Amino acid sequence: MTSQQHNRLTPDQIDWRILERLQRDARITNVELARAVHLSPSPCLARVRALEEAGLIARYVTLLDPARLGLQVSVFIRVRLERQTESALEQFESAMLERPEVMECYLMTGDSDYFLRVVVPDIRALQDFIVNFLSRVPGVGNIQSSFALKQVKYQTALPLPGLASAGATPRPVRTRSR
Repeated sequence: MTSQQHNRLTPDQIDWRILERLQRDARITNVELARAVHLSPSPCLARVRALEEAGLIARYVTLLDPARLGLQVSVFIRVRLERQTESALEQFESAMLERPEVMECYLMTGDSDYFLRVVVPDIRALQDFIVNFLSRVPGVGNIQSSFALKQVKYQTALPLPGLASAGATPRPVRTRSR
C-alpha cells in the first residue's frame, strides 16, 4: 500500500497501536515499534510516514520538567475583552502567540472570552506578566487568575477511538505532583 493510498483510508487497529505507542514514547526505534505492533520494520516505517503525511502525527516534541527548570508557578487566567469584535480577538490571540509563558490559550464560551494556562518561575514574574503585558493588551477588560496548588493529572496522550473500541485504553503516564 502506498502512502498516498493510506492517506485516504481510515486508520486500522495497527495504526491505532502505532499512534498509542508513539504518544507514550516518540523516541522508540522503528525496530522496537515494529515489534510492539507485530509488524516487520519496513511496513511499520511506511505506516508511520503515512500517518505523518495524513496529519495524524502533527509533530514530535520533548516534554521538559517545569519544576527542574525553575518554573514553579502554574496559573490559570480568565480574560474578558471589552468587545468581542474580530479585530479585538485577532489582536489578543496574536499577543498570546508571542509569549512563551502562555502554554495554552483557548477562546471560550461563557463568562470569559479566553482561558490561559501560564507557567512562570515565581509570583514576581506572574505580576510582571499581568501588569506589564496582559493588562496592556488592547481590548482586555477583565483578568481573573487562579493558582494551581497541585497537579493531580497531566497527560499529553490523547484517548484514541480506535483503541477504545477494541477494549484497549492507553496507560496514563504518571507525573510527580508540582
